[in-house]
Amino acid sequence: MRALLTRPSWPVLLLIILAAVPLSTVHCTGVLHLERALPLNYPVPIEQLRAWDRARHARVLQGFVGGVVDFSVQGSPDPFLVGLYFTKVKLGSPPREFNVQIDTGSDVLWVNCASCGNCPRSSGLGIQLSFFDAAGSSTSGLVPCADPICAAAARTSSTQCSESGQCGYTFQYGDGSATSGVYITDTFYFDSILSGSMIANSSALIAFGCSTYQGGDLTKTDKAVDGIFGFGQGALSVISQLSSRGITPRVFSHCLKGEGSGGGIFVLGEILEPGIIYTSLVPSQAHYNLYLQSIAVNGQVLPIDPVAFSTTTNRGTIVDTGTTLAYLVEEAYNPLVNAVTAAASQSVTPTISRGNQCYLVTSSVSDLFPLVSFNFAGGASMVLKPEEYLSQQGSYQDGGGMWCIGFQKGQGLTILGDLVLKDKIFVYDLVHQRIGWANYDCSSSVNVSVTSSKDFINAGQLSSVSNSSRDLLLELLPLAVAALFLHISLLIEFKVF
Repeated sequence: MRALLTRPSWPVLLLIILAAVPLSTVHCTGVLHLERALPLNYPVPIEQLRAWDRARHARVLQGFVGGVVDFSVQGSPDPFLVGLYFTKVKLGSPPREFNVQIDTGSDVLWVNCASCGNCPRSSGLGIQLSFFDAAGSSTSGLVPCADPICAAAARTSSTQCSESGQCGYTFQYGDGSATSGVYITDTFYFDSILSGSMIANSSALIAFGCSTYQGGDLTKTDKAVDGIFGFGQGALSVISQLSSRGITPRVFSHCLKGEGSGGGIFVLGEILEPGIIYTSLVPSQAHYNLYLQSIAVNGQVLPIDPVAFSTTTNRGTIVDTGTTLAYLVEEAYNPLVNAVTAAASQSVTPTISRGNQCYLVTSSVSDLFPLVSFNFAGGASMVLKPEEYLSQQGSYQDGGGMWCIGFQKGQGLTILGDLVLKDKIFVYDLVHQRIGWANYDCSSSVNVSVTSSKDFINAGQLSSVSNSSRDLLLELLPLAVAALFLHISLLIEFKVF
């Protein structure tokens, strides 16, 4: 006599099969929509761009002081200054959407709090500003000073404790800008891509800042957004929080579109492209520092003392998506400008416009100016076309008009901003402490690796994931077929048919 209780059911068999599959082979990615704050064809005077970047760079030096980042003491560049590229994130329960700047020069994700009395209420960027209401979210929680999260925050920002023991922060900057708020925890939502065509809603509890006060340029409405999405290596960076729990890999990528209205792709994961070349990150730095070794114009290395590129407490070469233009130390700036001017076509007329080296041209700059190469450790070169180191002033037909050197004189730092980051895939491989890049049409689709598990992908153009997803399905197919035959045989044995 056969006992019915011994008959395995299909759900039980399914659980057995799933249990046989290692969890480490389950991969997911997620989607963010990336937009550009100002279209590239929007005429912005170069002196205004320099002013925005100066406000930021006046406060970036603080990041080079070990331990706690103290913005007020160092007068370092403002990591919360709005840049050109931003994305949307969803926080809280029920979820609300916020427009936040993509910033590789800071660590913390923060948004404006509903209790902020002087935060901007409108934006000149054509977006609707939102405010986070902690009391209105059923999953929101305050971070007490005794929480390890507060200790982690103290290593990357200026923290303080309220009389009630709540963990907060205050940033004060040399240009008079300031922001303060509290750290909270709540649900962060994203779309997980399980395979090339399978998307699932995902979420995770993260810690982030809620701004209750802003001052200086942060109160201006012309470039106001809802907050900043920091992608540094600090413990409170979203990528650090998610990767430490195995939700995403310790790698992220972006491809910032430089033409038209901008936009692009931002990925918590690795964009795959055969042409990507890598160079090592300088270890133990607050920013993404690279070993810049030399600069060449049309293949000729410029006579620049390598000491100008060395990394010290207030010098070095960093990658920063929050910077609009690009900056060179004076020892490198003058030789570069002189070499470009000398190598330009004789049909180019050099001129000075508001202290900036410019050129009057009558045709496309691609045919009139040399290539510029930034050479990094490990033989990795970043070759810049004229459009990637020149900035067009105004709208002209056939590429003519006035073009100016986009690089500005930096105060000790060489900063690779959006001017040179655009129209390239950039991969920040934090596991191997390296950064890679390749020229790319950022309006095209991209391939994203899921071999390192749980990649997080920006909305936009995702053509496919790597072959690992297909291989995983092929690996599971024999198990599924075997389970099906086993189930059928059991049903026949128990005379169900």
